[in-house]
Amino acid sequence: MSDLPKKTVARTARLASLPLGYAGRATVGLGRRLGGAPAEMVASQVQQRTAEQLFKVLGELKGGAMKFGQALSVFESALPENMVKPYRATLTQLQDAAPPMPASLVHQVLSRELGADWRKRFTSFDDNPAAAASIGQVHRAVWEDGREVAVKVQYPGAGEALMSDLRQIGRAARLLAGWIPGIEIGPLVEELQARVAEELDYTLEADAQSRFVEAFADDPQIVVPAVVAQSGTVLVSEWLASDRSLARLMADGDKSERDHYGELYVRFLFSGPERAGLLHADPHPGNFRVLRDGRMGVVDYGAVARLPAGGLPPVIGQLMKLAVEDDYQGVLAGLRRAGFIKDSISIDADELRAYLDPFIEPATTETFTFSRAWMREQFARINDPRSPGYTTVLKINLPPEFLLIHRVWLGGIGVLSQLEAEAPFAAILAEALPGFRDARPRH
Repeated sequence: MSDLPKKTVARTARLASLPLGYAGRATVGLGRRLGGAPAEMVASQVQQRTAEQLFKVLGELKGGAMKFGQALSVFESALPENMVKPYRATLTQLQDAAPPMPASLVHQVLSRELGADWRKRFTSFDDNPAAAASIGQVHRAVWEDGREVAVKVQYPGAGEALMSDLRQIGRAARLLAGWIPGIEIGPLVEELQARVAEELDYTLEADAQSRFVEAFADDPQIVVPAVVAQSGTVLVSEWLASDRSLARLMADGDKSERDHYGELYVRFLFSGPERAGLLHADPHPGNFRVLRDGRMGVVDYGAVARLPAGGLPPVIGQLMKLAVEDDYQGVLAGLRRAGFIKDSISIDADELRAYLDPFIEPATTETFTFSRAWMREQFARINDPRSPGYTTVLKINLPPEFLLIHRVWLGGIGVLSQLEAEAPFAAILAEALPGFRDARPRH
């Protein structure tokens, strides 16, 4: 581990290159503007080159930056097609994998956590990782009782790297605080750091996974692998026989498959809180596995929201119901009470309707077909200075207790859009959201 400081310096330099790189390209862009180039063309060039560097740097890193990259990759459906098309394969890979660590290092961790005779716990152990992600990688093995298992091994130094990355991302975020008067950045950053730090604790993960195992034990369509053993930075679970994730299904699945697994995906995300008292808060599609019998397997329970009331806050369903019924005066009052709009911020119901109504569309019809085009349209709308949503989005605060819920909501919609799945979204919300069940859709 003597090279850890060098690695830390190197990853810090790569992270630092993101804002510096953008600043440099923006300066070049200014020069081109002064030279007479159209503003739209220059902005597009700067944006595309920034995206190129962002995807490249995040793809080389583990830890917090890698997690940030995986979260970003979920939203690729919102990016302009001409920008994201060359990187879609890279983004899909980012959702599924990261560079592996050497077998010798894996053996050191297993020896430390399971004992020097760790091999006796297994009848076989594959040194080649079956999957790798932000803070650990997974090896396929056979446990001593004959069960096929997945052995999740945390990268040595992952905690230090993860928190270092988050501190840097947090410092960058705080620089924006003065530019966005409607949003309290500080509490959000603290909440993110606290929740992500929990992912380093495999004891917490094993407990969360076991709760989901119990909650979905009799489910005919969802499979949660049982925990076999846990020690420090090693977690052993039953193996899921799957050669594809939802990330791969996006590329090669037919419409019936994408519709089927898209519906299972969103049903799992929204039913988890009521059934397990927890929200699976890592919606990136690499965690959702296509099983050969048509069921969906769900892995990685490091990121969960532990919901105090044992389910999603009723205010979410209540506000959705009011929006579906076009009562935006009620939505506005409810958002203020829940802390989504600060007292100092001025916003009216018509402005709020113009911003939110297109996002509410999937909940207003019997079925809705999500698509990349629809997702891009929404993001383009709120990023267009001529659009009402352009300033409205800066007025809406995100209370820290809704951070992971918001991540799952937007991430889930992003995955459905990449799958281009058709789903009975309103019915799923009616089943899962307290306060929404008697909503009267407009159509």
